[in-house]
Amino acid sequence: MVIVVAAAALMPTFWRGLRGMGRRAIAIFAGIGLIVAVHWLTFYGSIKLANASVAATCMGVAPVFIAVLEPWILRTRFDPRDLLIGVVAIPGVMLVVGGTPEGMRVGIAIGILSAFLVALFGVLNKRYVRLGEPIAVTGLELASGAAFLTLIAVATPGLSGAMPQVPGTRDAILLVILSIGCTLLPFSLSLVALRHLSAFSAQLAVSLEPVYAIVLAIVLLGEQRELGLAFYLGVAIILGSVFAHTALKLRTSAS
Repeated sequence: MVIVVAAAALMPTFWRGLRGMGRRAIAIFAGIGLIVAVHWLTFYGSIKLANASVAATCMGVAPVFIAVLEPWILRTRFDPRDLLIGVVAIPGVMLVVGGTPEGMRVGIAIGILSAFLVALFGVLNKRYVRLGEPIAVTGLELASGAAFLTLIAVATPGLSGAMPQVPGTRDAILLVILSIGCTLLPFSLSLVALRHLSAFSAQLAVSLEPVYAIVLAIVLLGEQRELGLAFYLGVAIILGSVFAHTALKLRTSAS
């Protein structure tokens, strides 16, 4: 998160956007940054307590939360089809739980909490996204989140474990790639997309993450040995709900 903030700070767009924000907007985005930080904390916690495939699959539950949060927070018309499509994913989640070892169940619970948090900050970003430029909002939210996590690490050394080690050359390169290519760029692009899409539609696109995660986890980590057939059936149901919603929206817009 610090690398992302440092990279954003090198861009003139960040400072122009920050100067253009009022104090209220800065406070709002800083607050959303705290939710982002706890989301990532729970997401990586889910990976450690279960594995990468399970943690990413839990993100498929986020549309269920958004279907409820978006009309409430944005004061928009409730579309029961959104909730229906989201609820369809629930049996998939149940199969995912049944297809994982019992020792991973806590990781699944933490992953579902992470899905709720990603839904919450996604809807809040949708509500306030026009108050700032995407790069400035990204840098501000992640700066707030980084500061929050640093305070937690300092205040609770027993919980946070050993202090981070100075990374070697290979790890440093990977961290920069993850920070710029997999965080700063997609996070900023998602804010641009939110100006044109609902939070629900944007999250459905993110719900394809299990596909990428499972393939990469099999190739890089060999996680297929830890997961049963029920897990993959559950993933198929979750992804089916994503594609069904996309088809429904396309048909509605075409008519």
